[in-house]
Amino acid sequence: MIPFFIALAIVLFIGLVIMNIYNSFVKNKNTVKDAWSNIDVALKRRYDLIPNLVETVKGYASHEKETLEKVIQARNAAMAVPSGDINKQIDAENELQKTLRSIFALSEAYPDLKANTNFLQLQDKLNEIEENLERARRYYNGTVRENNTYGESFPGVLFAGMFSYQHFEYFEAEPESRENVKIDFSK
Repeated sequence: MIPFFIALAIVLFIGLVIMNIYNSFVKNKNTVKDAWSNIDVALKRRYDLIPNLVETVKGYASHEKETLEKVIQARNAAMAVPSGDINKQIDAENELQKTLRSIFALSEAYPDLKANTNFLQLQDKLNEIEENLERARRYYNGTVRENNTYGESFPGVLFAGMFSYQHFEYFEAEPESRENVKIDFSK
């Protein structure tokens, strides 16, 4: 009878360990998705603001149509990515970020635009959204780090396939976004 209870205790212990591992996978995945939803809210605010910003710039820099169209195209492309595909959304957001920088570079070349109160308000609002996005991205990257570390280290790696472990990509700046924006008005 004692061997039976020992075997039962071992099976029960193994079951509890596996249940704990499974719950950790679920918790980590849900934490990453929650962190992404914070980014998603800020992105929605940014998407709503961009058309107003573009319209304001159009009045001052009408011959910069190509730059403005790129911003709108990047915004539309970012909005078209399915909300469940976090990695594709990250890529689209990096592209949108790059095009937005070009609009603010335009303001340096147009003093009237730089002094326009509507443009300044929109720029301030966008800067506020960008700051919120930065904080949300840091939190997201922290949750991604936890998730990926757990799924790729022992004992999680042993059960990753069984429990449908999902690896997430970090939200990183593109190498081009670290460079200064170059605007050429000689055309």
